[in-house]
Amino acid sequence: MSGIKRYLMRKTIIYILTFIFAVTIDFIIPRLMPGDPIAVLLSRFATLPDVTKYLHSYFMQAFGLDKPLWVQYITFWKAVLHGDLGISIYYYPKPVAQIIKEALPYDLALLVPSIVASWIVGNWLGALAGKNRRLDSYLMPIFYFLQASPYFWFAILLAYLFSVKLGWFPIAGAYSYGTIPSLSWTFIKDYLHHWFLPFLSLFLVQLGGWAIGMRNMIIYEIEADYARYLESLGASERLIMKHAFKNAMLPQITGLALQLGLIVAGNVTVQVVFSYPGIGYVLMQGILNQDYFLIQGCFLVIILNVLVANFLIDLLYAVVDPRIRAAYMEGA
Repeated sequence: MSGIKRYLMRKTIIYILTFIFAVTIDFIIPRLMPGDPIAVLLSRFATLPDVTKYLHSYFMQAFGLDKPLWVQYITFWKAVLHGDLGISIYYYPKPVAQIIKEALPYDLALLVPSIVASWIVGNWLGALAGKNRRLDSYLMPIFYFLQASPYFWFAILLAYLFSVKLGWFPIAGAYSYGTIPSLSWTFIKDYLHHWFLPFLSLFLVQLGGWAIGMRNMIIYEIEADYARYLESLGASERLIMKHAFKNAMLPQITGLALQLGLIVAGNVTVQVVFSYPGIGYVLMQGILNQDYFLIQGCFLVIILNVLVANFLIDLLYAVVDPRIRAAYMEGA
């Protein structure tokens, strides 16, 4: 078996076990919440006490919540493997899969650009700071401030400054009230107007971490023995920086995998601040209304996104770092 195949097999097994464990936790946590989700559902209807009692019993059976926990767990796994996420209690009778399908494009439109842009710009600025000590003294306080800023705090700050005070951007929603989503230029322009502040809050907080990481790695690399050896041979600064940047990028690729888990949490809080209708906002509605199935569905999507992204980055790391392949060669 080749080194890369052994590497892929071990990683696949690890990710499968992680998925099973994470989905099990996803099932358990909502059911540990105090309260009665069916009572929350029935509170929206004005009914007589006797009718309410009958409806409560009916919905408990309809949602399978009257069964023992282990039976619910087995039923849950069967449904997940068949792609059935159940019916939302809060949005009853809307299927959870449909709710997530409607929210997911907004998540992707917010997360992918913020992650990619912050990673590219952060690494570039960090490399500049690492090789220019004067520039470093100006940029590092900014990077530390951005990295230390909580996502929700930064989102509130931007909303207050650019929406409340200056009125440049809308404070909530993904598009204006009464607007029908379409591929028209009018809707796209309106959407981007609402999208900018949530994107900016995620982008800036992430940028600080990437820049600090790259700056530290660049300083380490240009002080390494190979860099000093190249310098003694008369190599140009550009050639030395090229090798230093390439080596410094490897930990940044690993960091990208770790950051994906953190950005999910940040995305939830940012969406709540701006009432942005992505998975994070839907998840918060599910938690507030004790909607087991909506919570399970949202967390399942988040789990899959994080695991798949991490797995792809592991593959990329194996491609760019020959030491990974060598470590898994036969007989190693």
